[in-house]
This record gives sequence, structure tokens and C-alpha cells, in this order.
Amino acid sequence: MQKILAIALLTWKAAFRFRLFLVVAVLLLGAVVGLPLLIKDDGTARGFTQILLTYTLSAITALLGMSTLWLACGTLARDIEDCQIQVVAVKPIARWQIWIGKWLGLVSLNAALLALSGLSVFALLQYRATRLPEAQQQILRNEVLVARGSAREANLDVEIAREADRLLRERLEKNPTSQADLPEVRRQILEQVKAEYQLVQPGYIRQWDIDLSSGRKSLSGQPLFIRIKFNAADKSSSGTFTLMVQAGAPPLAPWRSEALSLAPDTFHEVEVPSSFIGADGKLSIAILNPNDTALLFPLDEGLEVLYREGSFGLNFARGLGIIFCWMALLATIGLASASFLSFPVAAFFSLGLLVITLSSGTIASAVNDGTLMGFNSETGSKGSSVFDLVVIPVFRSILTIVNLAKDFSPVDALSGGRSITWGMLGRAAAQIIGVLAGLFGVFGIWIFNRRELATAQGTQ
Repeated sequence: MQKILAIALLTWKAAFRFRLFLVVAVLLLGAVVGLPLLIKDDGTARGFTQILLTYTLSAITALLGMSTLWLACGTLARDIEDCQIQVVAVKPIARWQIWIGKWLGLVSLNAALLALSGLSVFALLQYRATRLPEAQQQILRNEVLVARGSAREANLDVEIAREADRLLRERLEKNPTSQADLPEVRRQILEQVKAEYQLVQPGYIRQWDIDLSSGRKSLSGQPLFIRIKFNAADKSSSGTFTLMVQAGAPPLAPWRSEALSLAPDTFHEVEVPSSFIGADGKLSIAILNPNDTALLFPLDEGLEVLYREGSFGLNFARGLGIIFCWMALLATIGLASASFLSFPVAAFFSLGLLVITLSSGTIASAVNDGTLMGFNSETGSKGSSVFDLVVIPVFRSILTIVNLAKDFSPVDALSGGRSITWGMLGRAAAQIIGVLAGLFGVFGIWIFNRRELATAQGTQ
């Protein structure tokens, strides 16, 4: 361990020698202090704080990610190209110890920079919050500067599939269908049944039963928030639609909201007292649609209940922990690239992998469509290409690997006041560091051990 720590210390010295630590620290602090002066918000304390968290943490992640890749590629590739690594390799230290030492130096450097910038963001948020009126401070403590858990309606996939199969059997009895068309017919029926569960027709009520029994005692006296999102079949002249929300079930007198004028395709939160949770630990929520058009509440995000689960400070620290896992992965990718490539090529290769990761949305769309050609608006059907047979399976494999790291979104969670649990942080560490970084690390160490360091590195 002493040899590994010695290499890590040399990595720190290199970062200071290149002025990287100081430059990145100044840029990070500049982003934390400067961005709030440039950010435009909706004029509310909640909107400003959410945008501030999103922009500052995104800027911190981007700056740290780029500097990590640059230093990871440079610290090993430059040592090899300048024939400095030979001086270290002839000493009684294994090559894997050199590699691990450089990685440890990089991740500890990231930890210091992330802690510095994270503490600055946290201090800025607390400072701004204390200067707001008490009413605004209460909103922030309940909706943004908090760790909130969520509860949804029980999964309805089984019921929907069962109903779709029943309708499919009835249809086949009346109109037999060829085996080739059967999957498409079932898919259409499945979508129709799903729509029935999601649609609220004009003048009708849709009820959700949310199970909060696991945390009912801790919710006593704490505010609950119903998070609503819907889509409208038609547009309204005002751009908004009226909804009536009711919570509670007999024998409790139900709580009713005032008429809410809400815009479609966006999230809205409605506060509900926790005293309306039933004796069985369930909260019954009913929404009336008094409009002239049908409203669709998606099953996955149409309605959920948010409740206080912990403090913002610890939640913020866990969010930074996930960002740290990302930085550890980038350090591993950079070192693995530099183990067999020159500095410019290693940097280009690493940035290429980063671009692929950032383009996962486009890749996911192609995988969902099953083709590279996308949807043809003129014919109303999906296009097709001879490359789909090869490219789509490759895209699907890439997406599976990328999602191991992108399944966790600390920036979105923190800006929305969502809870980042210890379990989520543990899964992030296992998937990002244990699996992805582990695979890149094993490859990097293996190729570095096999590389001939005594070969002249481009000198005449």
C-alpha cells in the first residue's frame, strides 16, 4: 500500500505542477458564484433554487469530467511518451501498483475538488434561503431543500395484460388472424386497454389508492404533496385545464382542493394534509375532469405522492457521492485508454466514449423504434433499413452498458427534492465502480503489463 500511495502522491504533484488543481478549483468556484448571476428563473424562490441546483451541479459534473479525462490520459500517456515511466518501472514496484496508484491519485483529487465545490453550493443555498421571507423558506424546506420519498399506485401491468389477452381471445373467436399478424394485433389491444386505465373522460372521476402504510407513523404532521402530470386530447384557449382533487376516504371527511387551473405536459404539486391517510395506511385520491376534453394521466408518472423522508444535507452528500462514482469511472476510462494509446489518441477515444454516453437518448429512440430511419410522418409508419439488423442489436448492447451508469440522476433528484437513498448510492457504486470501472480497470492493467516500455517513444 505504501508504494501505491507514493504513486498517488506523485499524481497529486503532477496536478499541481500543471496548475490543473488550481485552475479547476477556480473554474468550479466561478461556476458556483457566477451562474446564479446569469440564471433566469420564474421569479419564485422554489424555481430559482431548483434551477440553481441543476445548473451548478451540471457545471461541476462537466468541468470535473473533462479535467478528469484530460489528466487521466495525460498522467500515464505522457509518462510513457517522455520515457519517465521507465524510471519508476525499474524500481521494486509492480505495474499494477503504478496503475492503481495513479487511479487512486485521480479519484482522491476529484474527491477534494468535488467536496470544495459541493460545500460552496450547499453554503450558497443555505445563505440564500435564510434571506427569504418565512413563507418562502417554508416552501423550500418542504419541496426543494428536503429528501422526499415517493409512493405510486400499485403496478397494473398484470391486470392490463390479463384484460388484453381476454379481449384478444374474443376477437380471435370472431375474426381469426394469421400468426404473423398476431403480435401486432395484441400490441394494439394492449395499448387500447392501457389507454382506458389512463384516460379520464369529461365529467368523470379517476381514483388512485396509494399505500403509505410503511411510513405512516413518521408522516404524522408532515405535509404530503400530490405530483400530477397529464396530457390533453385537445388544446384549450387559455392553455390550461381545470381539475378538482379530492383526498381521503370514509369514515374520514374528504379533503377537497379549490378548482385548479393546470397546464398539460408538465408536473404540478398539490399539498395535502397527512391526516387524511386512512386507517389501513392508504391515501385515496380522486381527480375530477370537468373539461370538455379527455385528459390522460400516464401510468408511470401521472400521479404520485411525495413525502418527507430525510434532511437535505445528507441527501446532498449522497448525490455528490454518485457524481464521485461517475468521476471514478472517467478516471478509469482515461487510464485504460492511455495504457495502450498515445496522449492525443487516448483523449480522443475517451471523449468519444463520453459523447456516446451523452447521445444515449438518440440511441434509445432508435432501439425503441427498431430502426435507424425513425417515424415517417407522410406514410404514418416506421422506416426500415438494411443496417437495422446489425446496428440495432449493437445499439441495444451499448444502451444496456450505458444505463448501468446513467440509471442514477442525482442532479434531477436534488433539484426536485427527491430522496437519494443509501441503497441507491450503494447500487451506483456497485454498477459504476464495481462493474464498469472494474472492467475498464482490469483491461487497462492487463494491457499496461503487456506493453513494452523500453521501446523508443518517438525520439530520434
